[in-house]
Amino acid sequence: MPAETSAAAERTSTAASRWRRFVRSLGPYQSLTLVLVLLSIVEPLKLIAVAVAGDGHWMAGAAMVAGAYAASLLFVERLFRLVKPKLLTLPWFARLWRWFVGLRGRVAGWFMPSSAAPPADTGVER
Repeated sequence: MPAETSAAAERTSTAASRWRRFVRSLGPYQSLTLVLVLLSIVEPLKLIAVAVAGDGHWMAGAAMVAGAYAASLLFVERLFRLVKPKLLTLPWFARLWRWFVGLRGRVAGWFMPSSAAPPADTGVER
């Protein structure tokens, strides 16, 4: 029985490895297309789930929302991490990414005090 389990794990690992090699072999625009196709499938599912819940099917809607967010985290996020270095070779994407990361940092600064804040005025003159 353990031999069957390890063989199944090896097949799964090999398939995942093949998939990573395939994705890494894509060019930047092909990688962007792959991410956008996956996003265009997962993100509308979230809206559909809200509509299902709004129709009174709370349990089905909640399950769909949980499934859509899980798919987003498990597939889209991992795929983006895999292709991000290639996407950053596109000048327009790199500019957009820097802008987004800067904006995210500023917004986070509103909610989390910075550890690099200047020292408070102690009332002592220099």
